[in-house]
Amino acid sequence: MKFIFPQNYNFENKILGIIDYTTALFNVIWYLIIFLILFFLPLSFQIKLFIFILFCFPLFLISFTGFNGENVVYVLKYLILFSVKQKLFFYEK
Repeated sequence: MKFIFPQNYNFENKILGIIDYTTALFNVIWYLIIFLILFFLPLSFQIKLFIFILFCFPLFLISFTGFNGENVVYVLKYLILFSVKQKLFFYEK
């Protein structure tokens, strides 16, 4: 059986069909950084858990809901570039 995909169809590999690999890798690195910072702080477990959830859960939600199918890493890159020099970005296709 052969499947015919249109030429303008973007086929991207995703984990469980939900989140792409670069976003998942970015999330894991971010979670590890937050975990290691909190691991060395002399705080109680409940406060560490609260801070971990506070910094990681919004990124987790944004990763799954996304920005109209756009990669989270690219969105963060565009936001940082725009904040550095606030000009309009026009890209040619």
